[in-house]
Amino acid sequence: MDACARIAVALGRRLQLDLVDRRRRDATPAGLQRDFVHSAMGEIEARHLRALGIAVGIDEPYQHYQFAGRADVVAWNVERRALLHIENRTRFPDFQEMAGAYNAKRAYLGSALGARLDVLHWASQAHVIAALWSSEVLHAIRLRPDSFRSLCPDDTDAFRAWWRGEAPRSGTSSALVVLDPLASGRERVFISLDEAMSARPRHPGYAAVAACIGRQSQP
Repeated sequence: MDACARIAVALGRRLQLDLVDRRRRDATPAGLQRDFVHSAMGEIEARHLRALGIAVGIDEPYQHYQFAGRADVVAWNVERRALLHIENRTRFPDFQEMAGAYNAKRAYLGSALGARLDVLHWASQAHVIAALWSSEVLHAIRLRPDSFRSLCPDDTDAFRAWWRGEAPRSGTSSALVVLDPLASGRERVFISLDEAMSARPRHPGYAAVAACIGRQSQP
């Protein structure tokens, strides 16, 4: 136990231990049953966009032959043929796995959702990775700046337009924003990938945000 704790600290990771009854094959570790932070990020996005009168979908499914999955948050404007896809990420334990899932959604989500909404071609598609504004996420981004810039090479103009309720620009874009689901008052809710390279973290890590959300949810 002591060695595991030392290794976790040295790697800058969070040590998590789960007690599981081996007699129950369907036992699921408590920490995997729900993700307060991921849900909170989707909630603030959905609440903000819906307040602007924008149609929003949560956990939208898509399938394209062998590719299938679900998109965390999507918003659309059929009249403008504009689509927004937000992929929320609280941590980046495996960049390649995350990039693969995100790329599949960029490639196939638009056509799948367009078929359901009777949109033959989207004039505007904005794909966004919304990462938690924490020290561990900022550290992960700064460790692999070129990887993140390759995956999300565009600026945040399209996402900002959606956030302001304005008409997004035409074309397809892929951007990363760092978002604080606990932002209040005049605090900025999100910053760009470039700003994340030098910004100070809002929260020390996932556990701190989860604890804060847990306290807020208590009666």
